[in-house]
Parts: sequence; C-alpha cells; structure tokens
Amino acid sequence: MRFIRLIPILILCVLLTTPVVGQQLKTGTSYKTAVGVRGLGTSGLTIKHFTGANKALEGIVGFYPNAFSATLLVERYAPAFSEPGLNWYYGIGGHVATQSDVVNNDGLYRRETSEVGFGIDGIFGIEYKIQEVPIAMSLDFKPFFEVATDGDAFIALDPGLGIKVTF
Repeated sequence: MRFIRLIPILILCVLLTTPVVGQQLKTGTSYKTAVGVRGLGTSGLTIKHFTGANKALEGIVGFYPNAFSATLLVERYAPAFSEPGLNWYYGIGGHVATQSDVVNNDGLYRRETSEVGFGIDGIFGIEYKIQEVPIAMSLDFKPFFEVATDGDAFIALDPGLGIKVTF
C-alpha cells in the first residue's frame, strides 16, 4: 500500500508547522498536540496539532475490514458557552481511501477487486479538554463526498466520538 508511506510524512509536516510551543491558546484550549482514537463512523487513530491560536491540523487514519483511509483536516476553534476547555471546531480537508474485496461468483472462481477513493471532507464538532488531566473528548460530524476509481461516488455524514491524550 503506497498510502501507508504517506503517514510518517503527514505526521512530520504536522509537527514542524508551528513555531510556538506550550502557550495558552485564545480559545481556552491549553494543549498543543493530542493523540487518540476516533470511533463511530471513520474509526481509527487521530493526531491533532495546533498551528496557531485557533487553528489546528488533524490527521485521521481509519481502519475498516478490507479498507484503509487517511484524512487531513484544517480546523478552526471558537469558545463554546463561555465554559473553560469547551470549544466548537469546524474545518475542511480531504482523504484518500483504499478497499479490496474478494468476489465469489457462484462458487466457480474468486477474484480480488481493489478500489481507491478520493474525497473532500468537512468537519463540525465540539471538544472538551478536561482541565485537571491531559484528556480531551470530542463529538463531531465529518461529512464527506468520495469518488472511487471504479466510478462509484459516496456521500456520508460520518459521525465521530473521540478521546485523546494531550501534551
């Protein structure tokens, strides 16, 4: 899988895109980087890194049976309900996905099919950074539009529930 080689490059780009470390952000988010998991829709590993006072990059590596996806999002943050640690976020990005299936036609023969999909993603959600511990929890919707190499097109709402360790 050629796309697996992109993951270290994406992580390196995220980590090198910020000149300031460890400052309190204007939105009340008191962390610079977070690593965790996302479930419900696209389920997998996630890394988020703030590049400015209210801007972040988020990468999501999704795993499914017989499939894999890599998503990169640019996000903006805004305070929610004047509550410390509670923030709205929204953004846009894109993804690439691969899928392979085994097709069994009437038991006579098997053949493997592989598709690659490219998509445009949006994201809107809310995140709470627990002040006493290095944990952030989020709930979001990541709608996307994807076109696959076999000609299929997909639209999905893609809800997500995440938990991350912050530092």
